[in-house]
Amino acid sequence: MSNTKRPLRVGLFGIGLDTYWPQFAGLKTRLEGYLGVVAERLQRPGVEVVNLGLIDSAPKALEAGHQFRVADVDLIFLHVTTYALSSTVLPVVQRAKVPVIVLNLQPAAAIDYATFNQMGDRTAMTGEWLAYCAACPVPEIANVFNRAGVDFHQITGMLHEDPVFWNEVDAWIEAARVAQVMFHNRLGLMGHYYGGMLDIYSDTTLQCATFGGHLEIVEVDELAALRRDITATAMAERVHEFKTRFDVQPDCSPAELDRAARTSLALDQLVAQHDLGSLAYYYMGTGNAENEDAISSIILGNSLLTARGVPVAGEYEIKNAQAMKIMDSFGVGGSFTEYYAMDFAADVVLMGHDGPGHIAIAEGKTKVRPLKVYHGKVGRGLSVEMSVKHGPVTLLSVVETGAGKLKLLAAEGESVRGPILEIGNTNSRYQFSIGARRFVNDWNAHGPAHHCAVGVGHIAHKVEKLGLLLGVETVRVC
Repeated sequence: MSNTKRPLRVGLFGIGLDTYWPQFAGLKTRLEGYLGVVAERLQRPGVEVVNLGLIDSAPKALEAGHQFRVADVDLIFLHVTTYALSSTVLPVVQRAKVPVIVLNLQPAAAIDYATFNQMGDRTAMTGEWLAYCAACPVPEIANVFNRAGVDFHQITGMLHEDPVFWNEVDAWIEAARVAQVMFHNRLGLMGHYYGGMLDIYSDTTLQCATFGGHLEIVEVDELAALRRDITATAMAERVHEFKTRFDVQPDCSPAELDRAARTSLALDQLVAQHDLGSLAYYYMGTGNAENEDAISSIILGNSLLTARGVPVAGEYEIKNAQAMKIMDSFGVGGSFTEYYAMDFAADVVLMGHDGPGHIAIAEGKTKVRPLKVYHGKVGRGLSVEMSVKHGPVTLLSVVETGAGKLKLLAAEGESVRGPILEIGNTNSRYQFSIGARRFVNDWNAHGPAHHCAVGVGHIAHKVEKLGLLLGVETVRVC
């Protein structure tokens, strides 16, 4: 399903050595308490934590491996609490075949040396030291994971008062959740490619092999047929919604608003019937009046869909529909965009696109303007004009390489104030830390298609983690 109700399942286990427990009173209970803190911090809406407790022997490790596989976990957190044999770690993760995040987690910033050295009882002192001994087995674990081909990543820090550590944990969970969304997403493909736009042609099997998900072929004829049964009452309600959600300009005719409303309602039905979580489309409809009418009145409806979590990419840009879905799943939007021009005087790049925009990340209310011609396309009708919210942004492109693989290309910048082209399309001014000239050169050097997705906030570090979870190369330009 496109919006799966299955929670993200996060596996958690701690490690220790059963030989220690009779030697050092209270050590096991103390370490289990630390593990409980981690389990509580992992809990959040939409996440199910499968906590297998403290694994301290080879037989327990073998059984835990079976349990994680049965639980169908998406990601495993390994909490290193003290020294443990690698033979009690490897079997836990081998059968699940999911990425492992190693939490090299010390209970506090440092041992209280003065108090420690005054304890007097060297056995008790050793037990205290072992409670801080998380870093000790990590090289051993890393060595064995590397040799066994286990995909693992590390976070090193403190159990308490360490926001850097816990922000990293949060980012990994977010990336895993987005990977899960993509795996269950149903991407609708309606129409055909824009003729001659060779960069957007895609290997659709490669998309499924990389992200998972399902590609559902839908017909423009179906959308046109659904439009026939839309009632006048429903259209009036949708026009009212347009006027509430958008800044509808006075020169938008009632007839065009009705036409857009009819198509918007039909689109909603199409998405619901096919359970779509995203859509890529392009069609001309020449020679078929109904189809042309549907396609030329589609922009407002697609903008509403994009704003409610069903991103719609024009020009049948499948790769960019995926990029938009990734960004929207991270909760930062994901508006369809491309280069417009460069402003060398202000050192900014103008970027935007015709067609739908992500109105939920707009700076102010999105304007609706009538266009007498859709440049490069068939027909005329209503279009949206918006800028992305001023402040930090991230750009993302899903790139199909010459080697027949996908990679993620990301850049962080700022959406800044200034004049835009008031032509009835999305349009923003973006500034980059490396400057406009270098950004354009560096971005283009990686061979992306000319479209990308833009979202609000700086999330390149999360995109990088998503790439690691998917086994996809990720390049960050700035």
